[in-house]
Amino acid sequence: MAGRMTGKVAFITGAARGQGRSHAVRLADEGADIIAVDVCRPIETVGYEASTPDDLAETAELVEKLGRRILTVEADVRDFAALDEAVRRGVGELGRLDIVCANAGILGLGLAHELTERQWQTVIDINLTGVWHTTKAVTPTLIQQGDGGSIIITSSSLAYKGSVATASYTAAKIGVVGLARCLAHELAPYEIRVNTIHPTNVRTTMFDNEMVRKGFRRDLENPTFEDVKDAFADLNMWRLPWVQPSDISSTVLFLASDEARYITGAEMRVDMGAAVK
Repeated sequence: MAGRMTGKVAFITGAARGQGRSHAVRLADEGADIIAVDVCRPIETVGYEASTPDDLAETAELVEKLGRRILTVEADVRDFAALDEAVRRGVGELGRLDIVCANAGILGLGLAHELTERQWQTVIDINLTGVWHTTKAVTPTLIQQGDGGSIIITSSSLAYKGSVATASYTAAKIGVVGLARCLAHELAPYEIRVNTIHPTNVRTTMFDNEMVRKGFRRDLENPTFEDVKDAFADLNMWRLPWVQPSDISSTVLFLASDEARYITGAEMRVDMGAAVK
């Protein structure tokens, strides 16, 4: 089944590293050209290392090594005009648009009543409004092309159950499910499919960092991965702490492919049972 993405172009936010980079490389390996978008600078209130222009350049290098074309754009998903311009440039250079991965997101931790207004709003603006901006920017092109498309929105297993100290993140991840359901209805006449993907913990910088480790082990001053491994695993049915970005990319590839041509409005869990534990 190699070459399932031949002739297709994918627009991916949060593509500088982590899941976004993994999706870009996996889709490119199957033949897709890539429009890779990332903010590549620190975000206020975020307590872990930000992506950088060098990270985005590394994504581009990995895609190009596979013989595919890639356009990289530094843009904040909170800025609709910047995303709209990225779509225009990408379609202008690569010729079309077929797949959209609304993947960009941040993690904010804190008890709901202790969050500042800014902490709450930053997560909502990026993880929810940023997804709306992404879909808003790509939809006119997909409709105009007249041959369908696949929009894949990254949600979370927390959208099913929530957890302590993740109120803003969980609220946004539930919100994008509602957005996806509405878009699935609105875009059905054009055979544009809209689905959400719900990972458990994924070993990326957003999850594997000091802020998260301290959140899980507040009794320790400097917890290591070994210190928090069991706490991470407790979230899942399986006794494993997390999945890899490539595990999520496999589901993205499926949802983007013709094998999923009749799947829309679906919620795809890649979570070792976390959503129902």
